[in-house]
This record gives sequence, structure tokens and C-alpha cells, in this order.
Amino acid sequence: MAPRWEREIVEGSETIAPQEAIATCFVDAIIAAGGLPLQMALTDDEDVIAEYVALADGIAIPGGPDVSPARWGSDEPYDPALLCEVRDAFEFPLVRQAIEADVPLFTTCRGTQLMNVALGGTLCMDVPSLGACEGMVQWRHTGILNGVSHPVEVEEGSLLWGALGERALVQVNSAHHCCVDRLGEGVRLVARATDGVPEGIEVPGRRFCLGVQWHPEYTWREVESDFALWRSFVDSCR
Repeated sequence: MAPRWEREIVEGSETIAPQEAIATCFVDAIIAAGGLPLQMALTDDEDVIAEYVALADGIAIPGGPDVSPARWGSDEPYDPALLCEVRDAFEFPLVRQAIEADVPLFTTCRGTQLMNVALGGTLCMDVPSLGACEGMVQWRHTGILNGVSHPVEVEEGSLLWGALGERALVQVNSAHHCCVDRLGEGVRLVARATDGVPEGIEVPGRRFCLGVQWHPEYTWREVESDFALWRSFVDSCR
């Protein structure tokens, strides 16, 4: 499990050393599904990361700061305050090693975007610029964590469809302004919001390699399809 990255400011001008932390709801979801979550300390040492991958029965990567566009070769200006190079330096090799070792991998929001980029894909860094499908207006995609925001259509027969309890239409929350654009190598888009925004990807041929754009860690207690995701991930780790 990859941590969030936080920095605290004390009164005055001093900055406390960055803190590694994880949202409690993310941990609680794994525990409720029958897993035992362990938090990984951030590192860019690939030998240490390899030890993490060997230790883990599965890896779950949460949301957080934006993935740096430089990671797919973009030289367009982008606000550095929205990025976290420390997490990128850790999670890119972590994701690649997990997929190579066929360790079950479940990602949400930023984690899903990062997985796509780690496999050679790109992102749209401004979801509102996508507009919506003909005859639709774009759903609200930012700022809704604790309740459902919009429906998502899921490809029948996909890993995601099965993980959701064989549901082809689910209601999800939404808190993102970036999303998957060009798909990475071997990545399959299997879900979209009904306005057309990408919402779910997977890598076929792996035991469990699945990413969703929404935040099921916040809604698993109330939304059965979201809890089904966590159960499916933990079951794959067994």
C-alpha cells in the first residue's frame, strides 16, 4: 500500500519534515474485506521496492497529487504545487515491478492515472476540457467523496464487471480533475461515466490488475458495489 504525502507548517516560517500517512478509510476498507494492510515507506531504492513487492500479497495505491506530465515526455507548463515527485519516484517502479511479478494491484484515482502512465500512456490534465458525449452535459467530477455523484457504465465480462459483482452500471463518487487519455501498453479501458469520461482500466492477462477513477474507500460502507471491489481485491491476494 502506498502512502499519501503530507507536509506540515509550524507557526512562523519553519517546515516540519514531510509526513507519510494514509487515509484511515482506505485502511478500514481493506480490513473489512479481510485483508491486513501494511504501509510502505516512501523510497526510490528499487532494491527496497523489490523487497516490498516480494513481501506483499497485493498492492493498493490510493489517490493524491497529480502525476507529473514530464513522466510521459510533456514539456507543457504545469503547476508544480499540484505534483509530488517523491511519490512519483516511488510509485512508478512499484507499479511496474508489481505488474511484472503479477502481484494483485488495485488503484484508485491518482493511482489509476499513474498505472496508465507507468505502462506508457498519457493523461488529460483537465477533465472539464473533454466536454461530454452528444446529448449529455458533463457530470460534476470534483469534490464529491462521501456520496455518489454519477453513474458509470462497465464493460460486461471485464475484470471490473466481475469485481463489482457483475454489475454493468454502478453509481460512484467523484473527486478528480485529471483522467486517463491515451492508453498504456496492454491497458484496456473498461468503464466510462455516462458523459464519456474514462473511469476504469485493467491489464488483461494478470491475476488482478485493476484501476478505478473514483474513491471506493470513502463509500464502501454504503455502496455495495464499492465494497465488492475491496472484497474482490483481497480475494485475489489470497
